[in-house]
Amino acid sequence: MELERPYLLFLGDVHDQLAAKVADGLYYWRPEWCVGQFRLPGCQADVGAPDLTIGQAREKGAKTLVVAVANAGGFLAPTWIPVIIEAINAGMHIASGLHVRLGSVPEIAEAARAKGVNLHDVRHSDRTFATGKGAVRAGRRLLTVGTDCSVGKKYTALSLERAMRGRGFKADFLATGQTGIFISGRGIAMDAVVGDFISGAAEWLTPSADPDHWDVVEGQGSLFHPSFAAVTLGLLHGVQPDAFVVCHEPTRRNMRGVTAPIPSISDVIHLVTVMGRVTNPAIRCVGLSVNTQHLEEKEALTYLRRLTNEHNLPAIDPVRFSSDPIVDRIEREFGEAA
Repeated sequence: MELERPYLLFLGDVHDQLAAKVADGLYYWRPEWCVGQFRLPGCQADVGAPDLTIGQAREKGAKTLVVAVANAGGFLAPTWIPVIIEAINAGMHIASGLHVRLGSVPEIAEAARAKGVNLHDVRHSDRTFATGKGAVRAGRRLLTVGTDCSVGKKYTALSLERAMRGRGFKADFLATGQTGIFISGRGIAMDAVVGDFISGAAEWLTPSADPDHWDVVEGQGSLFHPSFAAVTLGLLHGVQPDAFVVCHEPTRRNMRGVTAPIPSISDVIHLVTVMGRVTNPAIRCVGLSVNTQHLEEKEALTYLRRLTNEHNLPAIDPVRFSSDPIVDRIEREFGEAA
């Protein structure tokens, strides 16, 4: 689907910054596509974009209102519906990455028909997928995995793609969630695929390619998360990665939305390796990506050095510092770019 730009980012009345990660990702990676943000009273998130009303956004040329939030269950809050209808009446298209389809809300569907605007449900694909087969495919693949959800798997994959291309690698970021799809303009929201077909969808997303081409795939969830492990495992088996990077947020004690404790990095490396060998016996970890935003710079650098020594793997914060140490590791283990 092609979304008309520029966008107005709708943050609703979310209660923390993580719930606005769609808006955060879009404004970080594609600020030129966004005229501003619209927030309801009580919203506890702010991506740093100008606060605009619907009318002000239209004056600045906004063509699509993006429901730029990610909540548990992907529901559309009743308090958001009047804003969406106001945007429709102003002539704006609506795009959403939620599980709930925009057209399933009668008031939204009726307003869109009356104004002749488009409703884009980015999370839902109109394509059907086969079950995964596990057949060996040409090309190289890297998957980001996590100790938890919302720890930086998408940012890590995008950063690695950029760094690898800077070194001359043939590398492409492949989105597996709604924010990544908004950023890249393509991909599959894996958590909206029926369970039996997740690995098949991942195989479709990462087909056979040139031997020196890298698919850099955005991971989802965590193998240890009670809510999302099924999607994580299907993606792991379908992508068939040669390499993976473990993503971690060091200040968390419990996994997001549940009481389960954060697993150790060692346990994640072990389990991803064991389960990944089902479709690629040569799978290996090539680095650790740490979201250090809650640490002071000196503390962050000390922590990264400690992880590097403990795991004998490059530990980086690709947003705050650099992705180069992991790309160096990839060059050593898989050969330099052609």
